[in-house]
Amino acid sequence: MTDSEASAAERVNNGRMATATWNGEVIAESNETVVVEGNQYFPPSSVRTQFLTPSDTTSTCPWKGEASYYTLSVNGKENPDAAWYYPAPKEAAAEIRDHVAFWNGVEISV
Repeated sequence: MTDSEASAAERVNNGRMATATWNGEVIAESNETVVVEGNQYFPPSSVRTQFLTPSDTTSTCPWKGEASYYTLSVNGKENPDAAWYYPAPKEAAAEIRDHVAFWNGVEISV
């Protein structure tokens, strides 16, 4: 991991609540997120899993490892591959194991 990657992973919020919202529903909420490369990673226990459907999509990051994806299903609408997580990250990203991050129209507020 490079120095910039090391500084990219940091525990944030200091008690401030981060929220992920899509299609009128709160998908995740926590004051213990981890920010990596500008993305809020929510602890697994803070994510409302009833809105997540596993996807076959994967991607690979050179320093974090292989990411798996979820499709969001909320109020009759789907947002394919809008959430991702690292089930078995490389050592440099161990802190975000199973934490979920969002994109593709999911609103993140802190």
